[in-house]
Amino acid sequence: MDIIKKYTTSKRILINLISAVFIVYPNIACLPWELSFLDESEHVSHLLFFFFRYFFFVVLIGFLVKYNLGKIKGFEFKKRLIRTFLFSALAYLVYVGISFACCKKADCFGSILIFQFLVVFILCTFAGHVFFLYNKQLKNEQEIEQLKTENLQSRYDALTNQINPHFFFNSLNGLSGLIRKKDDEKTQAYVNTLSDVFRYILQSGKKGLVTLEEELEFVEAFRYMMEVRFANKLSFRIEVPKEKLGLKIPVLSLLPLIDNVVVHNTIDSDHKMEVAIWLSEKDELIVSNPVYPKLTPSETNGTGLKNLENRFSLLMNRQIRVEEDVQVYRVYLPLKSNKDESIDR
Repeated sequence: MDIIKKYTTSKRILINLISAVFIVYPNIACLPWELSFLDESEHVSHLLFFFFRYFFFVVLIGFLVKYNLGKIKGFEFKKRLIRTFLFSALAYLVYVGISFACCKKADCFGSILIFQFLVVFILCTFAGHVFFLYNKQLKNEQEIEQLKTENLQSRYDALTNQINPHFFFNSLNGLSGLIRKKDDEKTQAYVNTLSDVFRYILQSGKKGLVTLEEELEFVEAFRYMMEVRFANKLSFRIEVPKEKLGLKIPVLSLLPLIDNVVVHNTIDSDHKMEVAIWLSEKDELIVSNPVYPKLTPSETNGTGLKNLENRFSLLMNRQIRVEEDVQVYRVYLPLKSNKDESIDR
């Protein structure tokens, strides 16, 4: 919420009136002394000029504060300083012009008046900048709360969309096939792998960013299950240099992409699928697969990819890219280094 919207018009006017009192306090303190040296006929004009001065500062403070809070959105302090100074200088010229035209006052160029305008200029500038930083902090806190909500939503999506009955059925179906073959060694390996996959997914709600090494270890476990399920008709080619394994990526970024490969493509003896995962020169993780569309398109709502896009936007402030044609489907996932994290902080 913008800070200026938190205050009603009456509250803003009251703040302006009180602030102007402090600005013209030297004039208030000197007013009795000045009146004692004037003829009674001049008292009224002197008091009117005093109130003119006071309300002029009331209006000026209100304008500059509102301008700094509502109009100047940029973070650059220098820009704010220059603009506020120009308005203050213009206001000073207007004040001098009115004073000479109406009151013929000679103190328009006095040190007290110039000092008062400088104080108004400096205070309004810093007030605007401080409130801007305060608003920025509030926005960051709101984004953090949103991130927490998205993390919870990601965990929920992982449990409801990716670990759904269909996923369980396929996993248990692969296990059932191994049991029927009475291959105890492979069955035990499959069960252990299935356990690792579930453990990683269930713990994903407690994580935000993980290393590329962790995510690829999960893919290694998941690929074994997929290769067993599709009887080696689905294979993986992973080419990531060891020195890049420390790069960060949102947890469970690859599972929805691999799941999409299975959901949207025909995989059989005539359409052997190879999922390629490699690193580009720009340190983007590329997940690519040939396109073998099913005769009957799968009914999906795109939740997995949309959820992935949202998590990249919130966790990394970056966007994923998708390139698709009739032959190849590619997804580009930006990665974050430790250096990037220190810059963000």
